Amino acid sequence: MNTVRLTVAEALAKYLAAQKIEIDGKEEQLFGAAFAIFGHGNVTCLGQQLKNIENKIPTWRGQNEQSMAIAAIAYAKANQRRRIGIASSSIGPGATNMVTAAGIAHTNRLPLLLIAGDAYVSRLPDPVLQQPENFEDPSVTSNDAFKPLTRYWDRIISPSQLMSTLPQALDTMLDPATCGPVFLGLPQDIQGVAYDFPEIFFADKLHRIRRPEPEMVVLEEAKEMLLKAKKPLIISGGGVHYSQATDALADFAGKHNIPVVETIAGRATMLQDNPLNAGPIGVTGSNSANHMANEADLVLAIGTRLQDFTTGSWTVFKNPEMKLISINVAKFDAIKHQSYPVLADAKTAMTKLSVLMGDWSAADTWSDKAKAETDEWKALVQRRTHPQKGDLLPGMSSYAEVIGKLNRSMEKGDTVLTAAGGLPAELSMNWQNYQVGKFDIEFGYSCMGYEIAGGWGAKMANPDSDVVVLVGDGSYMMQNSDIYSSVLTGHKMIVVVCDNGGFGVINKLQTNTGNDSFNNLLADCRRPVGELARVDFAKHAEAQGAISEKLTSIDDFDAAFARAKAADRTYVIVVDTDPVSPATWSTCDCWWEVGLPEVTRNDKTAQIVTGWEEGRADQRRGV
Repeated sequence: MNTVRLTVAEALAKYLAAQKIEIDGKEEQLFGAAFAIFGHGNVTCLGQQLKNIENKIPTWRGQNEQSMAIAAIAYAKANQRRRIGIASSSIGPGATNMVTAAGIAHTNRLPLLLIAGDAYVSRLPDPVLQQPENFEDPSVTSNDAFKPLTRYWDRIISPSQLMSTLPQALDTMLDPATCGPVFLGLPQDIQGVAYDFPEIFFADKLHRIRRPEPEMVVLEEAKEMLLKAKKPLIISGGGVHYSQATDALADFAGKHNIPVVETIAGRATMLQDNPLNAGPIGVTGSNSANHMANEADLVLAIGTRLQDFTTGSWTVFKNPEMKLISINVAKFDAIKHQSYPVLADAKTAMTKLSVLMGDWSAADTWSDKAKAETDEWKALVQRRTHPQKGDLLPGMSSYAEVIGKLNRSMEKGDTVLTAAGGLPAELSMNWQNYQVGKFDIEFGYSCMGYEIAGGWGAKMANPDSDVVVLVGDGSYMMQNSDIYSSVLTGHKMIVVVCDNGGFGVINKLQTNTGNDSFNNLLADCRRPVGELARVDFAKHAEAQGAISEKLTSIDDFDAAFARAKAADRTYVIVVDTDPVSPATWSTCDCWWEVGLPEVTRNDKTAQIVTGWEEGRADQRRGV
């Protein structure tokens, strides 16, 4: 057997560069982007090896370890999990800065390769810089914090270990049933250790994403359940995107006349002008979808983990006879809440199930109801996105109005992206799908700060079209340095900052549950008496190299957006949005579980708690 003597760092880089994937018949690098902030733990050995493979895997300089790992996540999502990003840090705080990103990738079932430096295996130099030292277990380092938030975790303490670890790590990220983040810890004294590796270990390898086949006996039973249904409903989740099953969804729904509703991750799986698209479901959804779910006697959930915002904390299904079929590659998700599980790829399962169902279709009265409900929702969206004089505070806009303008101005191929705060609900509730995909709301982990970093990563995956980032002032303040990253690296974004003077949506939740406004809006936080200090977001973005402007009227938005489209680098538009007027927030008929006090101290709170608890009556008791 021919061998080649390489260090751990050399072998790791060489192996990663040899991994390919087939996408639409074309061979691509599996790892399409790497992000790194170098320090002790990853600069002396791994850093040089990343440079040596940059003709295959380009490495981009981040400004913050968390945000660069987020960019890698958004890159993978924009590539529908078919290409993967790498994030590398030093030991200590550099590594733990990426823990939040691991949580995002894990919750959203997205691939991410995290590589961090680690303490010395020999322990001779201990304690080293940035080593916290666990008193009970000297083998524990900061990197152990990744264990609950990754799908695969390993610390490389011997060169030969790579031959077992790396194939397992790759398979974890590529298997749709286990897809999620992988963490590799590289102790500083191990990265430079050499070993005689078999040359074949570094041969180019072409990967394809698996499509698990359903068991026919299971499909037969699912078919029988569907054929007995009078009011079937499809819930389309993010797995429909990742399976590239959007055409199959439209064909299946159309052939069998079954209305479709979308989760947040499943938004834009079906065009809005499809008469069977009944809109987004759940707390951040539409009355049309929720009313259909209220009556459905059979729900076919495809590629969704049925998060509480989708199910209204499991109250949206009000029909006591409702049966649930779940098509999912992950058993953990497929068996939830007394579901009949179909463990399979979404596209494969729908195609085979449709054949079994033959020409059966649901009654027109049911699909007619979906269309009538959806028409009402679309009319409501039209009113929300065109507020009347007096609806909002003078000189201010609403999230919905800004979203409406973007919906009308963005071009085919452009991606809209947001996360956390009030914008995910507003975007989900009011967006009208004019194209399939190109839509990213990070609401699995609901991570403030995902937006701008995610936009940077999404742009790398969509170099020929614009990525439009919607971000609130609160999220902007948490993480904005990738405005500079995008300017530095030439990845232009359009960033729309909606400034409502604080954490507006949490203030709404605070007051809606009987509490006083406190510590959310800037005006209500502890501060000196006098003029309220405010951030000039346009100047701040300009200081990072972007072109920017602050609108004095929402009437100027269209012209500003046209300037942003024509710009040669990242462009930031700042809009003042109303945080308090009732008309500024979109709502729908859906209950959501919120932890409220069992004992109340005033009539106002008692009345609110009583009303909230009444919504619990329809809560489905899962097992």
